[in-house]
Amino acid sequence: MKKNILAIKSFAFSVRILKLVTYLNNDKCSNIISNQILRNGTSVGASVTESEFAASNKDFINKLTVSLKESE
Repeated sequence: MKKNILAIKSFAFSVRILKLVTYLNNDKCSNIISNQILRNGTSVGASVTESEFAASNKDFINKLTVSLKESE
Protein backbone atom coordinates (compact mmCIF):
# COMPACT_ATOMS: atom_id res chain seq x y z
CA MET A 1 0.00 0.00 0.00
CA LYS A 2 1.24 3.46 -0.91
CA LYS A 3 2.17 5.75 1.99
CA ASN A 4 -0.03 8.80 2.39
CA ILE A 5 2.42 11.67 2.86
CA LEU A 6 -0.36 14.07 3.84
CA ALA A 7 -1.53 11.77 6.65
CA ILE A 8 2.05 11.33 7.88
CA LYS A 9 2.71 15.08 7.91
CA SER A 10 -0.61 15.92 9.56
CA PHE A 11 0.12 13.35 12.29
CA ALA A 12 3.55 14.91 12.87
CA PHE A 13 1.89 18.33 13.02
CA SER A 14 -0.55 17.06 15.68
CA VAL A 15 2.33 15.71 17.74
CA ARG A 16 4.07 19.10 17.57
CA ILE A 17 0.83 20.81 18.62
CA LEU A 18 0.56 18.50 21.63
CA LYS A 19 4.13 19.36 22.64
CA LEU A 20 3.39 23.09 22.24
CA VAL A 21 0.26 22.88 24.39
CA THR A 22 2.17 20.93 27.04
CA TYR A 23 4.82 23.67 27.06
CA LEU A 24 2.22 26.44 27.26
CA ASN A 25 0.42 24.75 30.14
CA ASN A 26 3.71 24.33 32.03
CA ASP A 27 4.49 28.01 31.48
CA LYS A 28 1.17 29.12 33.09
CA CYS A 29 -0.09 30.73 29.88
CA SER A 30 -3.77 31.22 29.27
CA ASN A 31 -5.57 27.91 29.39
CA ILE A 32 -8.24 29.10 26.95
CA ILE A 33 -5.71 29.86 24.21
CA SER A 34 -3.85 26.58 24.62
CA ASN A 35 -7.12 24.61 24.49
CA GLN A 36 -8.09 26.35 21.25
CA ILE A 37 -4.67 25.61 19.74
CA LEU A 38 -5.08 21.98 20.74
CA ARG A 39 -8.54 21.67 19.18
CA ASN A 40 -7.54 23.35 15.90
CA GLY A 41 -4.15 21.66 15.58
CA THR A 42 -5.38 18.12 16.12
CA SER A 43 -8.48 18.54 13.95
CA VAL A 44 -6.24 18.98 10.90
CA GLY A 45 -5.28 15.30 11.01
CA ALA A 46 -8.88 14.28 11.58
CA SER A 47 -10.00 16.21 8.49
CA VAL A 48 -7.22 14.69 6.38
CA THR A 49 -8.19 11.19 7.50
CA GLU A 50 -11.84 11.95 6.82
CA SER A 51 -10.98 13.14 3.30
CA GLU A 52 -9.57 9.70 2.46
CA PHE A 53 -13.11 8.32 2.63
CA ALA A 54 -14.83 11.13 0.76
CA ALA A 55 -17.87 10.26 -1.34
CA SER A 56 -16.79 12.32 -4.37
CA ASN A 57 -13.98 14.47 -5.70
CA LYS A 58 -15.83 17.63 -4.61
CA ASP A 59 -16.26 16.21 -1.11
CA PHE A 60 -12.54 15.30 -1.02
CA ILE A 61 -11.51 18.81 -2.02
CA ASN A 62 -13.93 20.34 0.49
CA LYS A 63 -12.56 18.27 3.39
CA LEU A 64 -8.97 19.17 2.52
CA THR A 65 -9.93 22.83 2.23
CA VAL A 66 -11.43 22.69 5.73
CA SER A 67 -8.22 21.07 6.95
CA LEU A 68 -6.16 23.86 5.39
CA LYS A 69 -8.33 26.54 7.03
CA GLU A 70 -7.96 24.89 10.41
CA SER A 71 -4.18 24.89 10.09
CA GLU A 72 -3.99 28.66 9.59
